[in-house]
Formats: sequence, C-alpha cells, structure tokens
Amino acid sequence: MSDGGPALVQYIATRLAHPVLPPIETAALTIADRLGGVAVLFYGSMLRTGELDGVADFYVLTKAAPEHGAAALRARLLWPDVSYHEVTVDGQTIRAKVATMPIDLFARAARGATLDTTIWARFVQRAALIWAATGAVQICVVGAVAAAAITSARFAAVIGPRSGAPAAFWKALFQETYQTELRFEKPGREVQILDFDAEHYDRLLPLAWAADGLSFDTSTDGALSPRLDGKRSAYLFESWRACAVAAKPLNVARLVKAAFTFEGATRYALWKIHRHTGIRVPVTPFRERHPILAAPGVLWRVWLATAAR
Repeated sequence: MSDGGPALVQYIATRLAHPVLPPIETAALTIADRLGGVAVLFYGSMLRTGELDGVADFYVLTKAAPEHGAAALRARLLWPDVSYHEVTVDGQTIRAKVATMPIDLFARAARGATLDTTIWARFVQRAALIWAATGAVQICVVGAVAAAAITSARFAAVIGPRSGAPAAFWKALFQETYQTELRFEKPGREVQILDFDAEHYDRLLPLAWAADGLSFDTSTDGALSPRLDGKRSAYLFESWRACAVAAKPLNVARLVKAAFTFEGATRYALWKIHRHTGIRVPVTPFRERHPILAAPGVLWRVWLATAAR
C-alpha cells in the first residue's frame, strides 16, 4: 500500500512540524537519548492545550525490532513498552508517559497491516514530530502518519454514515475505537477532540480518501458520500470486525504486561495520587521495585489520610 498521495503527505508534514514549547522539546530529547530513540512524537492533551502542568504523551520510535528470541516476540506482539519519566528543565519538572516501539512496527501498524487500532486511531489526531535522527527517519515517520490517516479514513467510510459532514465520519470512528480499545472515555470525548481541531478533520478526510483512491461525492452543503462498491465495502467491514474482535483481548494482554513492566510505575502512580487527592506518599525502594505488592499498603495509607480530613 502507498503511504499516501503527495497532497496528503505534504499536509501531514506541515502538521507534524507544529512547534512545541522549549521545555517539552528538551524533555523529549532527553528521554529519546535515554531510550535509544530515533524519533519522538508528541501527542495528547498537553499538545492541544499547551500547558505544562500534567503528563506529556510521547511516542519514542527506536531502530527495527529484533528478529529472534523472546524480546522479538514481545516487541512484535505486545508493543509498545511503556515507561514514566521526569525531566527537570530550568527548575521545572516535566513529566511524561512514554510509549516505545520499533519504527518498522509503527509503520506497519499505521498502515493497518496488524489487527491493532491504537496507532492509526491515535495519530489521525494532532501530533508533533519533535525530533528525527535523520532525514530518512523523518520521511518514514511522516509517511507512517499519512498512512494512519488513510487507514482511519478507510474504516470511517464503512463505520460512518452513508453521507454526512466529515465530523460525522470521524465521530463514528472514534466512538467505535474507544469501545474496542477498552478506553473509558467520558461521554462526548470524541466531540471535544473534533471541536478542538475541526478544520483539520474537515480537510483530512477528503485528502485521505483521495490518496487511497476511494471515490466520493461532495454536496453543496459540504456533505461527503463515499462510493464503495459491494466487494470493497464487504472487505473493509470484515477487516474492521477482525480488528474489533482482536482488540479487547489484545489490550487486556497489554495491560497485564504493563502492570509488570511499566518502568517508573510507582512514581507515576504516586504523582497521580498527589495530583488528585493532595496526599503525598513517598517513593520507597520497596515501592519502586514491587509496585503491585506495594499497592494495597499505598491504598490503605491514602484511605486513612482521606478519612482523617
């Protein structure tokens, strides 16, 4: 499959060049160096709001995955690896939740070559390419994000209405992917995302359909009507069903993996507790090494502190 037509690729390249605040850039480069990354993508609520009081979401892309052994199997089946980092920049602590995965797997997932929905559904939304090690890496990342737009738009054509504004197709897609990914989003979350960047989604859908060779009609009021023949419609619908069936057990497996491999889980959890309750629980060596075993004691301490107020 093509990574997209020239118009789509140029649009995605421009979007990914979105400037970020200097502390975010510094933190991203520091974390990429820690993890041996070749590129860093920034996405999520902090990118949209421009605030620094929260947890930044980074994807650190690394060199190609190993081809043999347990590490190769884990990398290819249960990516990404997730970790929590804190970086001090000019006296301010930048906190980040980081997903790490090989760049070749990122590109495959963006193209829809796996049963996973998380990459293409995530990166059809606003993102910034903070850093790429080389021009070739930059081209690869831009192409992968363009492919994510095509994959998303392709499924939106069969999940969405027969005819409607671009937002109607994206809304239907996001609602379905939230359900398949076991993401417990507040009702209307997809509307907030669309409203924040409405012009982007209006422009992206026809660009992605055109790059994919998917014909569509445009009415005078701006409504789009994809023209899918029966064979392609059936193929896309079956492809979507396969993703939906696989998504829940796949994401449960990833959650279990993360519970045992989430580097920095204790620091992240205790920071979240303090942020939401105001209660400080110190990081101890035992809690750092054994976050699951330590969890009941932490919860008991928080409960006692809350009850004493």
